[in-house]
Amino acid sequence: MSVLEIETEVDAPPDLVWKVVSDPRNLPKWDRRVAAVRGVPPTGLEPGIEYITELRFMGVRTGVKANVLEMEPPRYAKIRVGGLLDAVVETWVEPLDGAGKRSLLRHRVDYSFPGGPLGDFAARAIRRLGAQALIRRGVESQKRQAEASR
Repeated sequence: MSVLEIETEVDAPPDLVWKVVSDPRNLPKWDRRVAAVRGVPPTGLEPGIEYITELRFMGVRTGVKANVLEMEPPRYAKIRVGGLLDAVVETWVEPLDGAGKRSLLRHRVDYSFPGGPLGDFAARAIRRLGAQALIRRGVESQKRQAEASR
């Protein structure tokens, strides 16, 4: 199991940042390897909801199932991802100032790849691309989207 932690300051109020980061339908905007997200109810996420994220890596497409474990709007979410990648993704959104105009966005990702040829392939691809850099790009995309929504 590997652990990645990342945070960034966002020039947008926590409620707006939460609206952006808590909607998995935004995933294709943050990562070009996400081809689609299916099964997210129009009412949003809550514990027990499952949805599918379709990933593409170097010409290979696969679906990854996500299960919402905890959801405490507008500050915390915990989602388990399984399939090509096994992970628990935690997200926090916290106010940075008393005026509520800035936020701290944090993610923690505990991940591993299952055995077998596909898992080995995915692990090699992630090592080559740099897991920390992939997460950083995604968080910076979330930040840009939230700041542009102000």
